[in-house]
Amino acid sequence: MTLLTIQNLSLAFGSTQALADASLTLDRGEIVALMGANGAGKSTLVKILSGLHQADSGTILWNSEPYRAHSPAEAAAQGIVTVHQSTDVVGVAGLSVADALLLNQFVDGRQAFFLSKRSVRRKAAAILQEAGFDLPLDRDFGDLGTADRQMVAIARALSNKAQLLILDEPTASLSARETARLYDIVRQLKARGLGILYISHRTADLDALADRVVVLRGGRNVGAFARPIDFDIAIETMIGRSMKAARPHRREQFDRVALELRGVRLLADSAPFDLKLHAGEVVAITGVLGAGKSRLLSTLFGIERFATGAALLDGAPYRPTSPTEAIARGVVMAAEDRHRSSLMPADWPGESIAATISLPHLSQWYRSGFLFSGRETREAETAIRRLGIKAAGPDASVWSLSGGNQQKVVLARWEAEPSRLLLLDEPFQGVDVGARQDIIAAIRAHSDRATLIATSDPEEALEVADRVLVMEHHSLKDVASATAGGRQNEEYV
Repeated sequence: MTLLTIQNLSLAFGSTQALADASLTLDRGEIVALMGANGAGKSTLVKILSGLHQADSGTILWNSEPYRAHSPAEAAAQGIVTVHQSTDVVGVAGLSVADALLLNQFVDGRQAFFLSKRSVRRKAAAILQEAGFDLPLDRDFGDLGTADRQMVAIARALSNKAQLLILDEPTASLSARETARLYDIVRQLKARGLGILYISHRTADLDALADRVVVLRGGRNVGAFARPIDFDIAIETMIGRSMKAARPHRREQFDRVALELRGVRLLADSAPFDLKLHAGEVVAITGVLGAGKSRLLSTLFGIERFATGAALLDGAPYRPTSPTEAIARGVVMAAEDRHRSSLMPADWPGESIAATISLPHLSQWYRSGFLFSGRETREAETAIRRLGIKAAGPDASVWSLSGGNQQKVVLARWEAEPSRLLLLDEPFQGVDVGARQDIIAAIRAHSDRATLIATSDPEEALEVADRVLVMEHHSLKDVASATAGGRQNEEYV
């Protein structure tokens, strides 16, 4: 039975056409995946269904009746609930799991103002029982992992009698084991008859779960695929060009060692390891969340310290005590959370593309202490052309850009001046396939700079790197060659 029908939905923001005659159907007990590059219209469609935007034209039928919502609460009341990638709105540290499960009921007045802890616990237990989940009710929400937080969000949605669950990039911050757990939950919900609209940049998610894939490009439907899904064709349909042309040529011979680690321990009780990274080489480190990938990069950037061991940068001892010292030695880093670590807050001075790129270089570019826009503007214009950043111009706010274009700006910051070692922590998180290819091409364009990438996705590692290393328990455990094209051991995948 058809649950949702979207016909010729359109919405424009000024001169930008976010959606143009987009259409989609979804049945009960069906998982429909929505594919599209950043800016393709996926988020706009979800926001219309969630009541955050109103369409300019087109129709939505919900259970064969006209549908319109003016807020997420109104959408939820009709049975449409969105679980976002970020779990910040689900609960906060200091609340118990039981409190978080009932939070929206407290907010909208469905629960009495005064409730005993026993009553809250009883009501929360009933929600979990109905959802079929097992979570510790008294545990602090702030201590939960991402997967458990999403389970809280899903359980809360089911308590609202949701008929359609919209999952927006649900595995973006999950480990492989947490992802497998989420897959099981989604399949259980499908078996109960829920309709699921699933949005993800990861083809592994879609291959594991989707009954159908609908592809958007430029706000329009450009393709639909049923099982068995040919993802090479689906991706080429999504980005509008051949994938084969974008795949990089991998290098195997290098002349100079840029970074050498000898007997390094990230923690006092972790196993020591060695590493050589050559100029012009791209090395990716993969492994489960918490394996130590991010800590290694943070240590090389002067945020953490090695417990033991020695590091050499171009043959000279290297032990930075701060990011400032690391940058002075030619070591630069784009951290995992670009919104917190690399972008100025919206509406602050310095949140334009030009200012974002220039921020760490101000002392070099403006030695006299006077700030002129010429250098900033030229570097931003060059970056926009070289990296294919889709923006109105150098003065555009980075917050007006899609995730992939934001990441390009972050990379452009460290392309603006020569460096010896580039550290990238989860550089493809929330980045579509098309933007990812542009970023990979930019990363691999340097023959005199070494690049070390941390990623939880082995497929991304194989796609970008000359070599792939596996980290486990804060030590490099295994080495795989990206040129071999093989897959990592399932323990790490």
